[in-house]
Amino acid sequence: MKQETLAEELGISQQSVSSLEKSETLEDEKIQEVAKILGVTKEGIESFSEENVINYFNNFYDNSASQGNSFNQGIYPTFNPLDKVVELFEENKNLYERLLQAEKDKIIYLEELLKNK
Repeated sequence: MKQETLAEELGISQQSVSSLEKSETLEDEKIQEVAKILGVTKEGIESFSEENVINYFNNFYDNSASQGNSFNQGIYPTFNPLDKVVELFEENKNLYERLLQAEKDKIIYLEELLKNK
């Protein structure tokens, strides 16, 4: 969420939100208000650490497989999503080139028809 959006929800300026983020301590009421807007618990904000977030995302796949989700167990992606994007881009480019060539051929055909009349 952008600072501007949070500021609007809190009824304060964006600069005030920036100051809140930089503060070492905040009133419990303000933390509770921000938590409600963000859709998290007050305790979630108080115990937040970047290290915990990194660990969460690093272990997310392992944890989801161990939760009994047998559908995903043992399935690991064997492709790079970026490679798929590049592949789709190339297919799209080739399609446009073929369409362009078809239009050029159609123009040549129509010009020949006009010359023969």
